Amino acid sequence: MNLPQNMDIDTHKDTEAAAPAEGNPSGMSRRSFFKRATVVGATSAVAIGGLVTLASALDKGASATSDDEVTKGSLASGDRQILLAAEIAEALAVTTYTNIINTSPFFTRLPIDDQGYLAGARQEEMSHYLLEQSVTDQLTPFTSFYYPFNMFADAQTTLNTLVTLEDAFIAAYLIGVRNFSTGQLRVTAARIMGIESDHRTLARVLGPDVAAQDGGPIMTITGFQGVPESVAPPNNNGYERTLCLSRIDQAVNALLPFVDVNAAQAAGFDTSKSFAFEPFNPTLPNPLGDFISFKGC
Repeated sequence: MNLPQNMDIDTHKDTEAAAPAEGNPSGMSRRSFFKRATVVGATSAVAIGGLVTLASALDKGASATSDDEVTKGSLASGDRQILLAAEIAEALAVTTYTNIINTSPFFTRLPIDDQGYLAGARQEEMSHYLLEQSVTDQLTPFTSFYYPFNMFADAQTTLNTLVTLEDAFIAAYLIGVRNFSTGQLRVTAARIMGIESDHRTLARVLGPDVAAQDGGPIMTITGFQGVPESVAPPNNNGYERTLCLSRIDQAVNALLPFVDVNAAQAAGFDTSKSFAFEPFNPTLPNPLGDFISFKGC
């Protein structure tokens, strides 16, 4: 895979969108930290409840009656909850990719096509966020995120966490495919889920390309399920994994260590610092892959 010679991966050239957020850096110490989130969820029910309460409060009581147009006024309550959870996930994704590019020492030693993947993924995740925010007319409830220790310093930790997050995002959008109230929202969820799947595969491609001085080549990566998996082949799924998530509160629970300081501490994350979500105006890599419409054409 070769990039055009003029591909710009300097994230500092982006222009800012809407309102900036607050926060700054952090760290996945164990391959099973998401399993801990199940226990953590019991002590952080307030965080989940707060999100659900927020979603309900924002809901105008309208239910979707037509697939002709998707607007904030046509959202069913369940649609809004899924979209708000998706906004959190996309803000987290943007923050993760931004800090890999800007702060991870191993990034500059990756092949240029790998750097281009990370830069492109950052643009795509920001586009997803803005699409969802335009429908809910609400900003993400969380604008600052925690990470495992050494998240952006250690390449293995970075890739484990990145693949874990992409696993979770795929499963979350599959919840949308299952539970959104309109066909257009379900198709949109499937379209975004396909891009998250691309990101998971390409994140696994990075492993063997990590330089020796950064601990490479990395030949196994541990994702959401806590099992080290060979990076060969990087596209190792015949079917996307649902992770047995069927409700949006389960997906929110899985993300709690990244957004809630108590859950982060219980999961063994670095709570001494956090990273801010910094919105910007994205430029997608290819206009043929742009959103176009909720109809998909």
